[in-house]
Parts: sequence; structure tokens; C-alpha cells
Amino acid sequence: MTDSLSRLPPACRTALATAVLGFILGIPDAGAQGRNAPRNGDYIAVIVNQELVTAGEVERRIERAQAEAGRGVKLPPEVELRRLALDALIDERVMITQARESGMRVDDDEVDRAVQSIAAQNQISIATLRERLRAEGTDYGRFRANVRDQIMIERLREREVYGRIRISDEEVDAFLDEQRAKANADANTNIAQILVTVAEGADAATVAARRAVAELALARVQKGEPFEAVAREVSEDGNRAAGGVIGLRPASRLPDLFVEATKSLKPGEVTPAPVRSGAGFHVLKLLERKEAPLGRITQTRARHVLLRTSPQLSAEVAARRLAEYRRQIEGGSKTFEEIARQFSEDGSAAAGGDLGWASPGVMVPEFEEAMNALPLNGLSAPVVSRFGVHLIQVLERREQVLELKQLREQARNVMREQRFEQAYLDWTKELRSRAYVEYREPPQ
Repeated sequence: MTDSLSRLPPACRTALATAVLGFILGIPDAGAQGRNAPRNGDYIAVIVNQELVTAGEVERRIERAQAEAGRGVKLPPEVELRRLALDALIDERVMITQARESGMRVDDDEVDRAVQSIAAQNQISIATLRERLRAEGTDYGRFRANVRDQIMIERLREREVYGRIRISDEEVDAFLDEQRAKANADANTNIAQILVTVAEGADAATVAARRAVAELALARVQKGEPFEAVAREVSEDGNRAAGGVIGLRPASRLPDLFVEATKSLKPGEVTPAPVRSGAGFHVLKLLERKEAPLGRITQTRARHVLLRTSPQLSAEVAARRLAEYRRQIEGGSKTFEEIARQFSEDGSAAAGGDLGWASPGVMVPEFEEAMNALPLNGLSAPVVSRFGVHLIQVLERREQVLELKQLREQARNVMREQRFEQAYLDWTKELRSRAYVEYREPPQ
């Protein structure tokens, strides 16, 4: 399930949605407005290469930020907010220039799908979207140009920024080691002990004598005597009858001293020296450590019926059709496979809509979220995505552990996302340094 938008990284897809949804909310953004003349009462605030940024655009960007603040987002002081809004618009113009100069193009079909997705996400038709834009005084052609430019910006970001991020094999190894340590920080662990107690306030001679008892017990184990036999004879803790076995439990429920002393041991190994605690001297043996396998994921096998939206088939009509198909399946008059083969507009139609096994992140977020919420064999309500409208059924789920190659690639992707923000800032700084930026004073 891929198209030009699904290839964008999640952060970029979110940025695109944020930029264009401002129109729906009645606060037009302006990714493509620079080439248009300012409206009456407006004025040019900045010239960026061959693009314009108007004061009205800055105000609308501030208004949108303030609307977001109403949903719990804390804003900087007004002067700083205005500077940030202006800088963001300048950066967008710089990126648009770069995208055009690099020969980047977005065809009309891609813009159509993006606009349809925006309308569907807001549960309105394209006709209603056009009416709202008209009521706000926003030209529909300008809106489409904005969407086109935003798609270009996100593609440019993906291509240029990710191309700058280099991650070595050594860095991947270190990342996996860190993740493995985190995953196993609370691994179920079974330890046996031989405890030689030391009374509180004991003098040095007594402490030395008790240490000698613990060291002798350890020497017997090291020479081959069964640990449990020595524990039953020597240990002074409540588990001596069980050979000193404490029992399998999360590491968080064991004394930190025990966890630290045995973390480098392999099952069957004993601490090289007695360990001192407030209770006395401990000889510890690691019996078992159930480490969580790194890279365990839940895969889902699902099937779907897809109706692609178009000027001839709106998302609303497609959703009504799929709701009727759902009733037919639930009523037993038709099977899911029959519906998929007859009506689905996806390559999986011939297989009854079967999409095979999918790992997390393979499907687009809208589809995956709905799929993950379904029980086995459950049918979804119509789900809108950038591909159209889906009817989804989950057939199976399974736990899988990624192969090392897959695990390393997943780690590389995570690290790439972590470094994206700084790489993006460095890239925009370079673009800005090469751009022509002329600030204009407000007209008197």
C-alpha cells in the first residue's frame, strides 16, 4: 500500500496535514501564496528569492498557532511568536525555490488525492470544501497550489535531509546494545544464595571470621560440590531448605546488590567472591535469566475492500457502499472474499482482499490504527485513508522476532528519525544562507 504520500516519513506527513488543514479551519496557510499579490490592506513583508511573504500571511500563521494554544499548547511571547512565524514562512519559500530549481514536480492526480484526503479527514465533501474556501475568500486554485507546494516541500525534506544522515555499523551495534540492556533491565531472574550472617555492630574479628566461613563455602562450590548441598549445610537464610533458591522473579524485585553482582554472570556461574550486605556475606549463583528477545513485534494478517475516491465517487458515497457490504457480510448473504473480488479496487482483490502478514509501520497510519483496534475476525466501519475508503477484517495475529538484518535496519531507521530534527535545522540554515531575503517596512 504505497503512493507518493505514503512514502513521506510520519513527521513530514503530519506537517503536510497541519499546513493544509489550516484552510479547513478558516485560517489559510500560505505555502504557495508568495507568488500572488497581497490583498487589499495587506503589504509585502519579505521578498525571498522570487517569492513574496505578506504581512497577512504572518498574521494568519500567528492566529493558527494561537488556535493551537487553545488546545493546550504553550506559546512564546508575542514578539518571539511573530519572529518564529515569519522565519517559518521564509524557510518555506526558500524550500519551494530549491524544489523548483531541482526540477521537482507534483502531478495533478497527486494533488487531487491529497485534497480528497483532506476533505475526507474533515468529513466533508470536495464541494463543501470549495464552498468553505469561497466563503473565506480563498481561491480554490490557490488552495491547490498550496497543497502542491507543501507536497514538494515534504519530498524535498525527505530527500535532502535523510541524505545527510549517515549512521555507521558501530553506531547501530551500540544502539542495539543499549536497547537490549533496557529490554532486559527487569528480566525474570532466578538466583540461589548462601548467606553467612553478620550481627549488626559486630567487631572486626567477628566480621573476619564470618567472611572466612563464606569464603570456605565458596571454595567448596568452586571445587565441584553441589551449590544446593553447601547451601543446605551452611546458609542461614530462609531458603536454605530449598538449596538457597530464591525463585524466579523480575529483577526489580531482587536486591539491587544481587542484580549488580550477577549481571555479568552466565546461568550456572557463581560470584567470584562473597558479596557484603547489611545482613552479612552472600555467595550468589545465577540459575536462570529470561531475557526478552530484542525485536519482538506483533504481525497482523488482514484483508480489505478498497474503494478509491474520485470526482465521480466521493468518500461519503464510498463509505455508504462499504457499510452496505459490511451488512451483507454480517448477515451472511455474501462473504468477504466475494465482496473483495467483485468490488475492491486494490491489487489484493483477486486474493479476496488478503494483504498477507504485515509488520508495524507497513500500512499507512489511518489503516493501521483501525486494524489494530479490531478483534480477530472483526469488521471495521469504513476507514478513510489517502488511498480511498477501506473495509477491514483482521484474520490472524502472531508474535515474531525480527531477524538480525531486519533488526539492524529497524535500528538504523529509529536513529535516522532521532537525528532528523538537527539535520533538518542544519539544512535549512544552509539554504537560508544562500537565499536572497529582503525585509520590507510597513507602508506609511
